[in-house]
Amino acid sequence: MEPLLHQPAGPTLLGFDMIAVGTLLAGIAAVAVMVAFYAALGMRTPMGRRSRALVARRDELKAGILTRSGPGRRRQSLSRRTATTDRIREWLNRMKVLQDSQITAIQQKLAHAGYRNRELAVTVILARMILPVALGLLAVIVLYWAELYPEWGPFKRFCGFAAAVIAGYKGPEVYLSNKASKRTLAIRRGLPDALDLLVICAEAGLTVDAAFTRVSRELGRAYPELGEEFALAAIELSFLTERRHAFENLAFRVNLDQVRGVVTTLIQTERYGTPLASSLRVLSAEFRNERMMRAEEKAARLPAIMTVPLILFILPVLFVVILGPAACTLSDAFSNGGLGG
Repeated sequence: MEPLLHQPAGPTLLGFDMIAVGTLLAGIAAVAVMVAFYAALGMRTPMGRRSRALVARRDELKAGILTRSGPGRRRQSLSRRTATTDRIREWLNRMKVLQDSQITAIQQKLAHAGYRNRELAVTVILARMILPVALGLLAVIVLYWAELYPEWGPFKRFCGFAAAVIAGYKGPEVYLSNKASKRTLAIRRGLPDALDLLVICAEAGLTVDAAFTRVSRELGRAYPELGEEFALAAIELSFLTERRHAFENLAFRVNLDQVRGVVTTLIQTERYGTPLASSLRVLSAEFRNERMMRAEEKAARLPAIMTVPLILFILPVLFVVILGPAACTLSDAFSNGGLGG
């Protein structure tokens, strides 16, 4: 019994009990599986929020149609104005910092990023005014008053202050640009499939707005951004007096040349009565060829891109594995020879 009492509890590696480590890893894996099942069962489809946004846009268009007081008068603004945005706009107007060209540019960036409320442009302008001051004051407090980095010299502190101010000024714009680029990439991936479905719907005899609605329903889960844009275009086609405005709004919301080409084709089809299916089929073939060319371009750039990691990470390890045993053998031979001599 004496030897059994002194036996270790289990195999060890580097001083760690492997049975305890395996039990801990198994517990972590079980918790991860439970979390994955919970996330899969309770996953909310992104189309829920987008559906609410589309319903809100439909209500706005309907309200704009119903509140017209006469045929010759302009329709009321369909922007979702709130008391907060009105106060911000009034305050910025008193400061004389609002420019129509600046507001239009920010509204287009918001549309590219997926924000439907154009009145948020004044909020972005206000953020670009407040954030540099706030971050600059924070940098002054951290670098000069509290002196959290006493080893920094005057030049380095000034660079930190300038970086904080520039980040506050460029932060909202960079955020919108990144979000717009991701959204544009997602729409570009699904556009050829959407055009194929539009061709099928057009050949089946559906109207343009019905075809857009069907395509948005079919591609809503695979490409939610593209489905949302097509659904919104279908809503605007149903409510706007001029269908051309709905197509132009689609081109305004999506920063993509291919979408502008589709919009131009649809406008010409509406104006001149050309066959829609044949025009969309040609566009779909062009877009697929363009996607294949982009894939071939990425494949052609791959050897040049892999050269740097190959030289820095793979070749040194390969040399160690190949030449390491030979170097050890030579070292042992020379050491034995030296000892023998």
